[in-house]
Amino acid sequence: MIDKDAKNINDRTWCFWEKQNGLFENIVYHRWQQIDFYSKEFSARYDLEPYQYKMIRSIDLYAIVLDKAKQFSNIDIVYDEIKSISSNEIYATITTNNSIFYSNYLFNSIILNNWKQDALSQKNVHVLWQHFKGWLIETADDIFDARIATFMDFRVSQEKGTAFMYVLPVAKNRALIEYTLFSENILNDDEYNNALTHHINKQLEINEYKLLHTESGIIPMTNYAFSKGEGRVINIGTAGGQTKGSSGYTFQFIQKHSAKIIEALVKDKNPLLLQSMFDKRFRLYDGILLNVLKHKKMGGDVLFAQLFKNNSPQAVFKFLDNETNIKEELKIMKSVSLRAFLPATFKQLLRHL
Repeated sequence: MIDKDAKNINDRTWCFWEKQNGLFENIVYHRWQQIDFYSKEFSARYDLEPYQYKMIRSIDLYAIVLDKAKQFSNIDIVYDEIKSISSNEIYATITTNNSIFYSNYLFNSIILNNWKQDALSQKNVHVLWQHFKGWLIETADDIFDARIATFMDFRVSQEKGTAFMYVLPVAKNRALIEYTLFSENILNDDEYNNALTHHINKQLEINEYKLLHTESGIIPMTNYAFSKGEGRVINIGTAGGQTKGSSGYTFQFIQKHSAKIIEALVKDKNPLLLQSMFDKRFRLYDGILLNVLKHKKMGGDVLFAQLFKNNSPQAVFKFLDNETNIKEELKIMKSVSLRAFLPATFKQLLRHL
């Protein structure tokens, strides 16, 4: 395992929904069985059963993975910068600043090409960014209900793009407040800070609090076809197309992809997994939604309000997990404005024909 730096700080938080106990159940930092959804037009509280909404801190994930790796004599951890990756029919080659490594297969999470330039050169391929900043705050009084997460709160300005807040209480006096946007342009730091401050002061009516931790991130949202790999190089994570284009969700897609890779290796099969034409329909759906958001044919706040108003959260989660069947997908599509989606659907279909 080669990484540029040691993973020993809490640099990000992953939140995801899950029906059953998962691979990282022992390090779930907090979980919620109810969520609140807010928009200017519609608000509701939902029970998630059989799902739970779970939070994992990166520092805990790094620790458990590194601890597990130490139990195997055939796993070495190298901290070095990767300069190049190549492959032939027999083995993969990794060149770092200090060494050269050879392997039967290389599982690569580094995006090696200028994918954005390539994506923007293709017709009906869309690129947005999911970008966010989060504050973990602590209040003197017990203000939060730690049993309920605010999954999306669209009662914020939509001027800069599709924008919403997460409020994720981990105790009665502590919560992660996260300002998230889907847009073409990244904000400057003051804009994130001002939005967080305004929401905490005005919407949550909290004026005094202690800032315990900050985090931020940028995730590509695109229907661009990232390479699954070539030869003995298998791309994983965002580099291998495991970020869902229309939502930016990645964590659970990585777990599913990894499980399929392991299954292939155990059966002595090629771990370079290609999608069937039938499964590629989800990238078509991603392209349609990105088309609508990018060209502002419908506000993202209105779109998600229609999704949650006209469907159960369980149905929405299943759709966002790429686990629905055609009948369920048609029901989801019929629940939002056809006027906005039909032209986008036609354009994306032309690209896939």
